[in-house]
Amino acid sequence: MNETDIINATRKWVEDVVVGYNLCPFAKRELVRSRVRFVVTDAQTEDELLQALHSELQRLDDEQEIETTLLVHPGVLQDFGAYNEFLDAADGLLAYLDMEGIYQIASFHPDYRFEGTEPDAAENYTNRSPFPMLHLLREASLEAAIDSYPDVEGIPDRNIELMEKLGAEKMREILKSCLKNPSGSGE
Repeated sequence: MNETDIINATRKWVEDVVVGYNLCPFAKRELVRSRVRFVVTDAQTEDELLQALHSELQRLDDEQEIETTLLVHPGVLQDFGAYNEFLDAADGLLAYLDMEGIYQIASFHPDYRFEGTEPDAAENYTNRSPFPMLHLLREASLEAAIDSYPDVEGIPDRNIELMEKLGAEKMREILKSCLKNPSGSGE
């Protein structure tokens, strides 16, 4: 897949899964406002990914019109265990840059697995994406959205319940469809 296909597949996943199933009740507004930046890095190593992450954090600082960034990295950290360990380095970069409390990094991966769950558990699909990615969020915006939402504590449980109702097989097919036909053109 080329960069355009990767971005289209990721956007389709956000539209169909994250917004379509209301996994994140705050996502639709920013997507509609075109304030979500989709970027693909050609990083092949963890160091290159840290450099790309640094650049994207700096871009968020410089360009306030960008609300959030999905940093997709298809060339590195395909293994979920390695990806999960890398998250400590990503958080370390936030600390090093003195950006803790300003930005937060959420994690999404094709093989995402919550601690204590089976690999094929449906609930893992709340954080499964077509490609490994880091979601960069502005803390102040997140806090404002949370403050205005009536039952933010219930979101994870509702999402898990929905994933279990839909089932792992259906979610696997939906994820596959994002990759098969990222542009939605029927090809």
